Amino acid sequence: MSARGEDTGRLTGTLAPRTRRIVYGEQSPGEIRRELEPITTVDLAHVVMLAESGLLPGAAAARLIDAVRRLRAGRFRELEGLDAPRGAYLMYEGHLSAELGSDIGGRLHTARSRNDIKATVTAMRLRDELTGLHGELMRQQGVLLARTRAYADVVMPVYTHFQPAMPVTYGYYLAGIAAALDRDLAALRHTVGELDRCPLGAGAVAGTDLRIDPERTAVLLGFSAPPLHATDAVGARDTLLRGLAVTASAAVTLSRLATDLQLWSTQEFGFVDFPERLVGGSSAMPQKRNAFLLEHVKAKAALAIGAWTAAASAMKSTPFTNSIEVGTEAVSVAWPALAAVRDALLLGQVLVSGARPAAERMEARAKEGFVTATVVANRMVAQGVPFRTAHHTVGAAVRRAVESGATELAAPTPEGPQAPPAALHEVVAQLNRGGGPGECGKALDTLRGRLGEEADWAAAHRARQRQARRRLDADAQAIVARYAPGGTR
Repeated sequence: MSARGEDTGRLTGTLAPRTRRIVYGEQSPGEIRRELEPITTVDLAHVVMLAESGLLPGAAAARLIDAVRRLRAGRFRELEGLDAPRGAYLMYEGHLSAELGSDIGGRLHTARSRNDIKATVTAMRLRDELTGLHGELMRQQGVLLARTRAYADVVMPVYTHFQPAMPVTYGYYLAGIAAALDRDLAALRHTVGELDRCPLGAGAVAGTDLRIDPERTAVLLGFSAPPLHATDAVGARDTLLRGLAVTASAAVTLSRLATDLQLWSTQEFGFVDFPERLVGGSSAMPQKRNAFLLEHVKAKAALAIGAWTAAASAMKSTPFTNSIEVGTEAVSVAWPALAAVRDALLLGQVLVSGARPAAERMEARAKEGFVTATVVANRMVAQGVPFRTAHHTVGAAVRRAVESGATELAAPTPEGPQAPPAALHEVVAQLNRGGGPGECGKALDTLRGRLGEEADWAAAHRARQRQARRRLDADAQAIVARYAPGGTR
């Protein structure tokens, strides 16, 4: 064995300390725990399966389980300060061999590779991260839909090209955001479903000829099936890309919501007000009341977009097999991005909940913006006037109203606008085709129903994961109870 490294049989040297830090990190106590906690979960499931398959003697399995569980209970403090020339995983495995002897510790890696271990740990972490994001997105939906109902009658102008366009309500606007995020919820659920095959058992790249039971480890780790194709299992991370894409999509929608709310909270608009707990002041300008949290929401979308771009770029043109570019470098950028989207959702929840629309100001701007012009033209159409003629007639009437200082249009006759139009609330209610604000109640009911379906799926998913953890604990304990000294055997 080399004085600087670990003898692998083929290699007797290892990386120099500086290079090692670049590749494997600093191996601080916190980093060791974060890396080894999921790996040891995989190990427990693997040992249970090996013992049941006859590939590991029961007594050896019991000692391995006991040693691994003791390390976990002690938060891996036994490993702190140990030399890790090839990273925490092999340091940990070497510690088990030193403690239990190579005849026991050396059997842990039977019928597997760091490749399928890494793919499994990535799948487990991604599953947890995306499930957590799904939960936060459901909470965001709940807030949006509650505010949709609360503000369904607060009339405001909707804008196109930053110009007042048609009359809607603030609740209707929020329902539109919820409709967009509903698709992201469904896509997140689908992406979590793609993670339902456990990579463990795929080995280095082509499975194994040993008589293992990958279905058993899959169930113990909360998956529903073993690998379908070993090379795909260890070489592909396209589900990570889809997870980043879905979360980036949700973050982009949140950033658009934040842009509108920030614009509407300006003094010039005065549509929306935030309580003091959601705004900040200025170190130099005493009068400032900045809705600065919205800027954090807007910016965090960039991390998800950038992570997808970086991950896809790292994967591009790599061989379709296990690869450091794909399995390590591309994956590493995902976790900060997913955390940023989670933070954006947490901020979005309190901002939508705390925002208060200025109903009188919104309605006044709707009236001043001639947002009933299209409705006036449509009423002329209903009286037999061709739409282009009505469009021209109402456009000319708007010009005359602006020139005369008037702020309202007259209702139409075949000859043109003559009498005052209906009240804005009536106009909004009559926009009841094509998903207009008059159908907001229908949209709200549909979105609430879909949110209920997502909640049911999430509850079932969490229950299955809890059941898998309990099963793994119980089955591991059963081996210890049977084969440990003094056990029932």
